[in-house]
Amino acid sequence: MIAVPSIRFASLLLAASLALPAAAQDRTPAPEGARAYIIAPAEGATVSNPVTIRFGLDGMGVAPAGIDHMGTGHHHLIINVPQEGYDFSVAVPADDNHIHFGGGQTEVTLDLPAGTHTLWLLLGDAAHLPHDPPVMSEPVSVTVE
Repeated sequence: MIAVPSIRFASLLLAASLALPAAAQDRTPAPEGARAYIIAPAEGATVSNPVTIRFGLDGMGVAPAGIDHMGTGHHHLIINVPQEGYDFSVAVPADDNHIHFGGGQTEVTLDLPAGTHTLWLLLGDAAHLPHDPPVMSEPVSVTVE
């Protein structure tokens, strides 16, 4: 179980933003060259709990879920889910492996189970849909002691 203090707030924002009209379900274009990245921890780092993960974004701005401004989105932290084969055509689910930051947060401190974990970021639009093309980070592998 992953402990995230803002999960209730994020769930409420998710429910509110999924109530957007059907037209909002079309994927939002991403500006050319936009990219998300994990500032910390570094690839291959060995960390201990609680783990602080800092999010970076180039070529776009951050806006809370439900706010539809061109060139913006909000972060989703994807944990232990491979990028290969990921379905970018649907809204990012809300579960222990897909953590929503619909308030526009750019970092989180959480407890991860001991072991090796793969982390990556996926930017979502106002309705939690990945942009087209997807704005995502390279995966980062960390070991929690």
